[in-house]
Amino acid sequence: MPTKKIKDIVEHNTERSIISAEYIFFSVIIGIIIGLVSVAFFKGMEIVTTLRKTYPALLYGLPFGGLLIVALYKLFDYEDDTGTNRVLAAIHSKNHVPLRMAPLIFISTLITHLFGGSAGREGAALQIGGSLGNTIARVFKLDEKASIILIMSGMSAAFSTLFGTPMAAAIFSMEVVSVGIMHYSALMPCVIASFIGHYLAVKFGCNEELFPIEAFPALSLENALIVCILASLSALVSILFVLALNETNIFYKTYLKNRYLRAFVGGLAIVILTLLVNSTDYNGTGVSVISKAMDGNTHTVAFILKIVFTAITLGAGFKGGEIVPSFFIGASFGCLFGNITGFDPALSASVGMVSVFCGVTNCPITSLLISFEMFGFDGMPYYLLAVAFSYLFSGYFSLYKEQKIVYSKFHTTFINKDAK
Repeated sequence: MPTKKIKDIVEHNTERSIISAEYIFFSVIIGIIIGLVSVAFFKGMEIVTTLRKTYPALLYGLPFGGLLIVALYKLFDYEDDTGTNRVLAAIHSKNHVPLRMAPLIFISTLITHLFGGSAGREGAALQIGGSLGNTIARVFKLDEKASIILIMSGMSAAFSTLFGTPMAAAIFSMEVVSVGIMHYSALMPCVIASFIGHYLAVKFGCNEELFPIEAFPALSLENALIVCILASLSALVSILFVLALNETNIFYKTYLKNRYLRAFVGGLAIVILTLLVNSTDYNGTGVSVISKAMDGNTHTVAFILKIVFTAITLGAGFKGGEIVPSFFIGASFGCLFGNITGFDPALSASVGMVSVFCGVTNCPITSLLISFEMFGFDGMPYYLLAVAFSYLFSGYFSLYKEQKIVYSKFHTTFINKDAK
């Protein structure tokens, strides 16, 4: 072999080893820092949720909590925050994610949940992880390509710490950016950061919200068809959820242009709705309702009410996420479907959860991994069918406007369009 070719191979392998070592180093740093911040966020969420349940009258402070959130964002000159979309936009355009995003979403999400707003927490986790990951890249003066990988690694670390699904968290940040392709260059850093975040969550007693199913019904043509029908209907529910979020946001911006008025009116609307339904099931994340749905207990219109509560809360300017609400919506709809058809309630609720999540995020691989980690591997054929049907029938709707549909869902065609 010519000396020059040997030299080129050695130089190439040396450069690759250095880059790999750098990614390992930074992913460990990100996993530790963002994991610890996410643990603090998890503990904060536990405290405010306990306070809200102990003192139900805190609900009446929701309109004023909204005013406080708006004031905080104005104080830090970040009024045009677009949440997780800002993180995805940074990955596409190579712009920076500001450091102030992390503390603002941290504090404002706690305020939202303290007073009973309807939201999740994983959306906040993605923003915290993306913001801190980008900041670490800037501190070490890394180039734009490395910064993007660190942003995705930060998202994985935070998502894993807060939700307890490290495999899904590792893949989600790579898959959610562009539908139809995967950023495999971030695979190793995302996996390392995700598992470190999960280790810290376990170490500090952050309870995983998993719903293992002890026994699945036997796989048969009839059961498979039922799951396909449920997944297809859940995809339509996911579209309804996205449309409700979008239209509510447009309504607020059209008729309530003042942010303070928007937050106060939205908070007041949630207070009134809570009193009308005479239940706090739709405030906060609603994880307890998901547990009930897995046992076959749900209100007929629970999924509709959660859509309404969440759209009003987030549209008004309160902070949080849409992922756990999507689980609530999917579980309650799946449970309703199971009660009507007589199909296994736990499988119905879990298929509904996975299908709605897949529909609103356009992330089939993440959805499949979530189903394995949350419900168990024995139901793999059912969840694979559910993800396939939901992914197809949910079209190009998405929770994230900055998500790029790179390849068509229906043809092997490059389209590169924005999600709806």
